[in-house]
Amino acid sequence: MAPTNSTYEERKSIAGPMHGSLRHDSAHKHVSGTADYIDDMPEPAGTLHGALGLTDRAHADILSMDLSEVEAFPGVVCVLTAKDMPHSNDISPSHLDDEPVLADGIVQFHGQPAFAVIAATRDMARRAARKAKITYRDLPHLTDITEALESGGELVTRPLTLARGDAEAELELAPRRLSGRMRIGGQDHFYLEGHIAMAIPGEDDEVTVWSSTQHPSEVQHMVGHVLGVPSNAVTVNVRRMGGGFGGKETQSNQFAVLAAVAAKKLDRAVKFRLDRDEDMTATGKRHDFLVDYDVGFDEDGRILAVKANYAARCGYSSDLSGPVTDRALFHADSSYFYPHVKLTSQPLKTNTVSNTAYRGFGGPQGMLGAERMIEEIAYALGKDPLDIRKLNFYGDNDSDRVLTPYHQKVEDNIIQRIVAELEESADYQTRRRAILDFNRTSRIIRKGIALTPVKFGISFTMTAFNQAGALVHVYQDGSIHLNHGGTEMGQGLYTKVAQVLADSFQVDIDRVKITATTTGKVPNTSATAASSGSDLNGMAAHDAARQIKKRLIAFAAERWQAEPQTISFVANTVRIGEESIAFADFIKQAYQARIQLSAAGFYKTPKIHWDRNTGRGTPFYYFSYGAAVSEVSVDTLTGEYRVERADILHDVGKSLNPAIDIGQVEGGFIQGMGWLTTEELWWDDKGRLRTHAPSTYKIPLASDRPRIFNVKLAEWAENAEMTIGRSKAVGEPPFMLPISVFEALSMAVASVADYRECPRLDAPATPERILMAVERLRRTASPNSS
Repeated sequence: MAPTNSTYEERKSIAGPMHGSLRHDSAHKHVSGTADYIDDMPEPAGTLHGALGLTDRAHADILSMDLSEVEAFPGVVCVLTAKDMPHSNDISPSHLDDEPVLADGIVQFHGQPAFAVIAATRDMARRAARKAKITYRDLPHLTDITEALESGGELVTRPLTLARGDAEAELELAPRRLSGRMRIGGQDHFYLEGHIAMAIPGEDDEVTVWSSTQHPSEVQHMVGHVLGVPSNAVTVNVRRMGGGFGGKETQSNQFAVLAAVAAKKLDRAVKFRLDRDEDMTATGKRHDFLVDYDVGFDEDGRILAVKANYAARCGYSSDLSGPVTDRALFHADSSYFYPHVKLTSQPLKTNTVSNTAYRGFGGPQGMLGAERMIEEIAYALGKDPLDIRKLNFYGDNDSDRVLTPYHQKVEDNIIQRIVAELEESADYQTRRRAILDFNRTSRIIRKGIALTPVKFGISFTMTAFNQAGALVHVYQDGSIHLNHGGTEMGQGLYTKVAQVLADSFQVDIDRVKITATTTGKVPNTSATAASSGSDLNGMAAHDAARQIKKRLIAFAAERWQAEPQTISFVANTVRIGEESIAFADFIKQAYQARIQLSAAGFYKTPKIHWDRNTGRGTPFYYFSYGAAVSEVSVDTLTGEYRVERADILHDVGKSLNPAIDIGQVEGGFIQGMGWLTTEELWWDDKGRLRTHAPSTYKIPLASDRPRIFNVKLAEWAENAEMTIGRSKAVGEPPFMLPISVFEALSMAVASVADYRECPRLDAPATPERILMAVERLRRTASPNSS
């Protein structure tokens, strides 16, 4: 837990304490263009550049590959194919041997890399890659979920079933019952910095890789695996990424491996940097889902039983599709208690790029399916969806409505309070009545409003990943060096952990030097993912500080003949009884007394366990909560819309840094809004992704933000579990807040048929889909109209 040897008033007197609003350590560099990313680093003399040779079939045997013109192109130094991988051609993160570095004899998605060109310049390498002559034998290809289901539904990994009670029997007994299908689209990560890696060969079997990755240890492992060298020969460094969002958890492996193989082969530094089209074509995305649901409920709208299947387009290999589809089921309850439930996943194989991690990791898709069921019940009963939501919320600890479909108890439930406070502060009821009145008289513009909750489980569901290390040095002058296993992708992790360390030693934060993540200092790190970066690395850094402070207190007690309880660290000083010594002076004396001033901290999340075979356990340490009210206006002649207002109340426990956390909530909301409204992935009948650039793939612009955007943290919230500073995760949970935008759009569309029918919008709710839904409901409302 957090340091407790000083009062809050004392802690406020240092610059940058824990729980204080402090700017991101690189914010000024971001806006001035002085933050160094890998492509900004000085290149070693003789650095070569790599480019990918992409295939142009969705599924085909490679009969021949003539690379003679590629090799002869000016500036080309070498061309790598699958046979040039020294030890292995596989980089499957799930260890199923199903993800080749380079295609070997068969193409499994359009744009799959089959070779790599290494040349004197990036431009030469890219131009040369286009000179390849590949002969194919086309094979049948499947790009869509429905095609995969109709062809028999081959899976890329084992499915999961979560069950409690007897859902099928209770569905038969339910007074009311409905079923339906919802299509939920994927999403490209569209990070500002695309994938990039630079490998520098060392002595013997050594290689150093700078990689834009969320998972340095996995890159280390994959580079070593392909080269056939142990992990101790590979050092992976990451100072910062220009965005990650999950897309750099496993997808970085391929480019780091290719750079390392070429660097060792040629004994020269090699850099790979993809352009936007190649990045979007050749790297994985958010999984899209097809959800089939069957729900039984009573006349009040209380859910009695749920049966649902979540089928996902996973792509050609397993990647992280198993845990992603698992987490979709973990969140298929959203914030609601299902007395009887059966949930199944179908991780389907398709001839598309292998989909991967994305902010929320399947949770948003699971939650959206649950909200569709709530919406369906509300329209069937003619009620406000918010009333149905509140009726079905999980109960408190004294209730019998606390057990999830995976048999974990929800013991920290605050969703009722979050929703009640937001409903009042956003004036939801008054605004909804005004919107209903407006829609009765407006012919063209229709409005909608919705309040939706968020309950998101925090922890890696792979229990072993819930661990972290940190290395802390205190130098003779009182300055502090911090290194930990978390990576910085703009989310402010480095700043938060530095605040934890400054708070632990009670020194100003400018004494703490934040250093690049490297496998050479902290080994066996987990990915910076699952919203766990601050939880894990903050606690590891605090543990390192605890060890050093324990030694320092023992030294002070002996040196000054004082009782340990009279020694404390307060505001850049060490207080020993009535005497106060400047921190730097005290550290100098400790050094001269040969006190060890370095420590490796470690933390592992307690209480969690998960048995996938039985579908039971406690996979999450705690839950984060939130809610949002969104109001929209829709032009029913064009389907175009805008978000007029959004009000958010979000739970981050006792915030480590409110300024950064509010930024994360705001950014997560806008990114989630893009997923649900404008960001559409589209493949043609040849299996080609046609939305592979900003000209065709539309992320939200600044002008798309809500006209009024009110974001507030639940300042009264505090984590019931012993997290660092009693804080909660903030990375992923806000992403699901804009489900309220989607639901508000649905209400606006439903108004054209007087709310008698659920519009059953698919996501993303593009203007085209909105317009088609409006026209469909108008025909339903007036069947005799033209």
